[in-house]
Amino acid sequence: MMRRRARLLRPEGTGSELGSGGGFSGAERIPRDVARRIRLVILDVDGVLTDAGVYLGEDTEGRPIELKRFDIQDGLGLVLLREAGIHLALVSGRVSPATAARARELGIEECHQEAGARKLPVVQGILERHGLSWDEAAMLGDDLPDLPVFRRVGLPVAVANAVSEVRREALWTTRREGGRGAVREFSKVLLQSRGEWEERVDAYLAARDGDQFAASTATGGRRD
Repeated sequence: MMRRRARLLRPEGTGSELGSGGGFSGAERIPRDVARRIRLVILDVDGVLTDAGVYLGEDTEGRPIELKRFDIQDGLGLVLLREAGIHLALVSGRVSPATAARARELGIEECHQEAGARKLPVVQGILERHGLSWDEAAMLGDDLPDLPVFRRVGLPVAVANAVSEVRREALWTTRREGGRGAVREFSKVLLQSRGEWEERVDAYLAARDGDQFAASTATGGRRD
């Protein structure tokens, strides 16, 4: 059964930033109690980590080629979330080698590509494996296949280019579009709202300062 979720109200004067949505926009931080509860961030891929475009072609032997554009600053935002102890998961309704490659590059083990876009059972399995509840999960989405999960997580986040049906269900909406810094924006605001942004930035820089840089890269530290 789908639970009812209390909706966060926008401060007066910010309604135009969300269209018909009913949550906070990129102008405000996420309420601290909501932000500190999050232990898992679920991301759709096409339209969230990318601009929703797909480049299709063939190599010289006629084999299909698919390319996607990912934002490097988004990647570093996800690294900082992971270093803060937050689990990450990619859940896509489209099977693509490019998505798997990006997940490997970022060290995201929970990468799920469900051709039928049935995301709800996939996310339920992720929660069970990590011993988490729906309230402890956030999801970034942009389109209709995200809604079954969106309506259950504690923090549903719409990117700026999301369809109106998704924006209406969001408790927070980014100013930036998918594939254009939306994930980095969310990552920063979530950590700021938890009171952890400066700490995470300082730790990231310290691990890459002088002699510590070599030690960090030797143990899997990333410079995304």
